[in-house]
Amino acid sequence: MRALFKASAAPGLELVERPEPEAGPGEVKLRVLRTGICGTDLHIEAWDDWAAGAVNAPLVVGHEFCGRVVEVGPGVRDVTVGDLASGEGHIVCGTCRNCRAGRRHLCIRTEGIGVNRDGAFAEYVVLPESNVWVHRTPVAPDLGAIFDPFGNAVHTALSFPLVGEDVLITGAGPIGLMAAQVARHVGARYVVITDVSPYRLELARSMGVDLALDVSQESVAAAQERLGMIEGFDVALEMSGHASALPDIVANLNHGGRVAMLGLPSRPIELDWGRVITHMITLKGIYGREMFETWYAMSAMLRSGLSIDRVITHRYPADEWQTAFATARSGQCGKVVMDWSV
Repeated sequence: MRALFKASAAPGLELVERPEPEAGPGEVKLRVLRTGICGTDLHIEAWDDWAAGAVNAPLVVGHEFCGRVVEVGPGVRDVTVGDLASGEGHIVCGTCRNCRAGRRHLCIRTEGIGVNRDGAFAEYVVLPESNVWVHRTPVAPDLGAIFDPFGNAVHTALSFPLVGEDVLITGAGPIGLMAAQVARHVGARYVVITDVSPYRLELARSMGVDLALDVSQESVAAAQERLGMIEGFDVALEMSGHASALPDIVANLNHGGRVAMLGLPSRPIELDWGRVITHMITLKGIYGREMFETWYAMSAMLRSGLSIDRVITHRYPADEWQTAFATARSGQCGKVVMDWSV
């Protein structure tokens, strides 16, 4: 089969022929139709310090995908050949305290598809039945391929009640854009998103945010004035990982404000902890998706009219993976999807 392969602990990837995997006991094999490119994949291609410390090369990369079930192993009960499915990319141990308590997203032994074991940038992928999310209602393969990052957006956005609240989102990348759509769908009053990329800010405007703010040109405080706000934002979603984002959020929150943090900072962040304490601000770290409450919420919102299709801006056949990766790395895009069916 064709597969995008990290052959050694060094920069680069190769599109090569690899042995086709087989489904073992309790496992499901899918014919991959579409894959989404994630920031993690860009780190692995570049082989930066994070990748060198986290990735088990050699392996097939990729963890955002949608495909058709072609084989099920012994003991598989609820997934059948022909099902259209996406996959939860975090494989958990099932026996640690959090797994046994039903908090699988907090498993201390999580293994990542496309990071610690062969992934989905290939014509076929195998994963445990427990990680397969079958689409019981019609979903386009392109959309099914981005359920993983969509889940990050939903997990972050739904961390706190949003009905009638004023929401600030820092970072207008694909996950921030999807989170903005979720916040609007569930009933936020104002949704403001910040970035410094004209392309992504314009994309955010086209997706219906109340204000897309270039923070290199205008302050968040000024945005509050433009919207007639007088007490600060109620909820903030930090998606950028930029060192200046969290201090800016804290400075613009109402007393009792709540912050969900998904963006991974590249360096330590200085924060006004006195303000956090005296304003009774809640900070919550977010990682991945809740298994599987987030997945149920995703499917339910799509069925009830949520649309995130516009976040997908570029599509390429898998053979053009280098162009696809370059587009994703440029930032002049939303979500980039690769087609493995051609």
